[in-house]
Amino acid sequence: MKLPPLILASASPRRVELLRQLSIDFKVIHSNAPEIQHGQLTGREASQINAYRKARAVAKKFPDALVLGADTLVHVDGMLLGKPASLEDAYLMLEQLQGRTHQVVTAICLLHLRSHRQSTFCETTAVTFRPLDAVKIRRYLTQVNPLDKAGAYAIQEEGNEIVEKISGSYTNVMGLPLERLQAELQSWTTDADLGPAGFPGVMPDFNLGAGSQPSQFLP
Repeated sequence: MKLPPLILASASPRRVELLRQLSIDFKVIHSNAPEIQHGQLTGREASQINAYRKARAVAKKFPDALVLGADTLVHVDGMLLGKPASLEDAYLMLEQLQGRTHQVVTAICLLHLRSHRQSTFCETTAVTFRPLDAVKIRRYLTQVNPLDKAGAYAIQEEGNEIVEKISGSYTNVMGLPLERLQAELQSWTTDADLGPAGFPGVMPDFNLGAGSQPSQFLP
């Protein structure tokens, strides 16, 4: 797969590890864009806005690169759960999730600012937690660092202790839906329609794929 220079706008070690599995070259540049969690936004809407904001902040500095922004949120009972602010906050999140099924939403924004080309899409995975009492929750919180994880947990870190089953993409719960991302990246290959700088040129119509959003976020 031949792509424009690719930048992952995230310092998440989980996303770095996952993206390496696609065997493509990329650089990691952390985005300092603040995340939003508005009560009137759905999980899909909030995560897509956050993913775009992260990609946009880095793309402004590297307009000739293809920038990948990502955001993951946990959605339950109409509430959005991002990263906990403290261990007590993490405990309350896990207490809310225990014994129930919630949705994990990850949004991806692929942005090439020079050509004003953008693709944004979401994947959702249903995750069912085991029943957890206070002792089990406290024990889990001693085994992982929940403060950098949406919903205060990581399925790949002692996940068998708290997760009963999932329906959907496993890597989506980790923060990067590899199956969908690999398919989307195919449309960004530089085999055709190259601009003068060797990057994809502006195309009048984009096939964004099912679930993708139009480029309403572009300036």
